[in-house]
Amino acid sequence: MLGIRLRNFTTDDLPGCSGNNQDNAPRVKYCIVTSEPSSADREYPPLAYFKLFFSLISMRVMVLGLRGFPGIQGGVETHAEFLYPLLAQRGCRVEVLVRTTYWSNDKEREWQGIRFHPLWSPRSKGLEAFLHSFLGVLYAGIRRPDILHIHAIGPALVTPLARLLGLRVVVTHHGPDYDREKWGWFPRWILRLGERCAARFANQMIVISGVIRQLILSKYHRDAIMIPNGVVVSETPQTDQALQQFSLERGRYVLTVSRFVPEKRHADLIRAFAAARLTGWKLVLVGSLEPADDYIGSIRALVKDEPDIVLTGFQSGLALRELYANAGLFVLPSSHEGLPIALLEALSYGLCAIASDIPANLEINLPARQYFPLGDAHALADALRYFGGTASNAGNRDEIKDWVRKQYNWEDIAEKTLETYKSMLHQQRIMC
Repeated sequence: MLGIRLRNFTTDDLPGCSGNNQDNAPRVKYCIVTSEPSSADREYPPLAYFKLFFSLISMRVMVLGLRGFPGIQGGVETHAEFLYPLLAQRGCRVEVLVRTTYWSNDKEREWQGIRFHPLWSPRSKGLEAFLHSFLGVLYAGIRRPDILHIHAIGPALVTPLARLLGLRVVVTHHGPDYDREKWGWFPRWILRLGERCAARFANQMIVISGVIRQLILSKYHRDAIMIPNGVVVSETPQTDQALQQFSLERGRYVLTVSRFVPEKRHADLIRAFAAARLTGWKLVLVGSLEPADDYIGSIRALVKDEPDIVLTGFQSGLALRELYANAGLFVLPSSHEGLPIALLEALSYGLCAIASDIPANLEINLPARQYFPLGDAHALADALRYFGGTASNAGNRDEIKDWVRKQYNWEDIAEKTLETYKSMLHQQRIMC
């Protein structure tokens, strides 16, 4: 942390001032001098000191690049929903710019110390993020927060504009979204450009995994701060309304929780479950089915004649906790992840988890047998049969929970994020 001390001196101490004091009275000037050797001669008047002090105890943080929260599905949204209340508890004044397409007028504008400000966004997957981010950075230019925190590389396209407006910008890289299967060549190019803008122009970059940190280092020769996603280890609910609603038996269903987009590869899991023939088990697919599109239509077609496959739609709160806590297995077959929050949430309930062998999933460091080659439905079916037929996980659920609690603690993540903000303020030269 920046050390600051006050000292005084006479005008005779100043170069070129010796002998200029005709009345022989010492003229005293006060200044602030940093205790770091490289800054020992930098002088700040008391007003600048108090500005710096006030900014540290009441930091204004504006958040851009997400749809909104709470209760809105998405990895970035879940990340923000847990992180920013903790930053508000630590004295930050947090304002989140949310998209009107995901925000209803009856929602509260304040939640757990966070203020929400809806900004217009179009109902277009291709334009929604960019136009909202563009309007958001203009709004930030007017409001002048201490920190503008942009999430994801698509919205990071506006980083140069934010810097041009004199804003301090931190960008969190949640994953190389240009690898998602749903994008064509032009959106992929735009996303790569957004990543380049973040690496080139952001005051500071945060990445959520070591894989992404190495990616940024190799492509742009810039080191980033690694702050992972976190997870809350919740108490196991004693209720089972969700199980009754979907006719599920405790410990006898395979669970996956994700958005319905191509890179989540639900079809691989559906085919593997059918091939595994787990007697008495069901497959539960949790995620919003709205708005309907070709991919969601294809998944509905695959499961329409399968009574043991359940589409629950979007679930949150107690219902989602019940589904996690009572599952027999959790599977994440996706082809693209940043750091998989759903997988971490499953582990926080002590579940035995099976995942595709993509780098982001491998970074969680599950036992080797719990990974399968991406897209290999036969290997996934074998894993389902093996882990579905063993009760070996029952005795070590508490051990898995303890490991998750230590590795992915939101309190630690909030502290690291706050230190990143503070370091950005310290690095700014105070103009007098």
